[in-house]
Amino acid sequence: MIYEPLELPPAGSTVVVGMSGGVDSTLAALLLKQKGCRVVGVTMALWDGHLPEIETEDFYSDACYGPKKKEITEECAKFCKEHDIEYHIIDLSREYNAEVLQYFKDEYRAGKTPNPCVRCNQLVKFGALLECTKKLGIDFDYFCTGHYAMIVRPKQGLWGTDKRPCMIACADDISKDQTYFLYRLSSETLEKVRFPLAQVHKTEVFELARKANLAVADKKESQDFIDMKFFDELFSDKPSVPGDFVDVNGTVIGRHRGLEHYTVGQRRGLGVSAPNPLYVQKIDAEKNQIVLAEKNELASASLIADDFVWPGNVEPNEVFEAMIKIRLRSKSIIATVNRYTPDPHDDYKYKGQPWKFTFDKSQNAVAPGQSVVIYKDNVILGGGIIVKSL
Repeated sequence: MIYEPLELPPAGSTVVVGMSGGVDSTLAALLLKQKGCRVVGVTMALWDGHLPEIETEDFYSDACYGPKKKEITEECAKFCKEHDIEYHIIDLSREYNAEVLQYFKDEYRAGKTPNPCVRCNQLVKFGALLECTKKLGIDFDYFCTGHYAMIVRPKQGLWGTDKRPCMIACADDISKDQTYFLYRLSSETLEKVRFPLAQVHKTEVFELARKANLAVADKKESQDFIDMKFFDELFSDKPSVPGDFVDVNGTVIGRHRGLEHYTVGQRRGLGVSAPNPLYVQKIDAEKNQIVLAEKNELASASLIADDFVWPGNVEPNEVFEAMIKIRLRSKSIIATVNRYTPDPHDDYKYKGQPWKFTFDKSQNAVAPGQSVVIYKDNVILGGGIIVKSL
């Protein structure tokens, strides 16, 4: 399949830029302004103060969710004023709490490992933020962010159809690729989305920012959420429910603090003595048990996923081979993809048509709740949520 990159916003167009306060989104706004676009900067206000502020320099300092967002919005406002850019702060704390934080907590308590950034991009940053921008009376032609990704369109119809939807492709700087976070954006949404840094490498971003004397030129890159060591505060709304650690035979070998403190593949913080290192192999929410096993017992040959998003809502109509990613910080692997027919005794309530991914090589620590994203020629063909490994 051949794809063509969609052009960036032309001079004279009105472009809303989602500004996080970092060098990437700031430079994206500047480049569009210099090109002759009418740029409108918007920043999401997510923090509502319901979590206690821990007295440490690290707490929330570079996370997207935290009290330091006030300092970030001040920096954004200063930049926009200096460059004659209209700027708005949009309060999305209610939406973020309902769609991201609550989802995150519910999934962890159900024994899964969710990705809050995937959820936020779909429902808040590229969802509620755009709706609220429209409600402000801002009629825009494009929405841009500083993500390292690219919008493309296939020259032929997908899967034998005549549909040629907008799709997400990897940016030129593959080392900074952020497409995994964006796979759930609909093709309809992508029609107006562009990524000005798609063909710019990170080293060039810093160079351009320094030449422009941007205050954020040497700013440390932000984290995507909250550091794991602060999760106790996030989950303080309900008491943890301790339960048993068991081995692969079901023998009780210790006690856990509560399901939300663990994820598949975890080794640290288990507090269980054994001749060889133990890892979380499985989390059984129904029994409130966590199965521990040695590393060689974590391997899976395949996985089942559901709740899929397909470009243009065009589902594949054949078995195919592709590259997939099963977590953010993992290399892409080869897998065979085909529709999955659940066993008659399988009482799991799948969301839509489930799909099976058979790995070319076995994979360790496949975590339910994470996303499996499908790539072909560095373009996203679709993705869903991992239900289980086999």
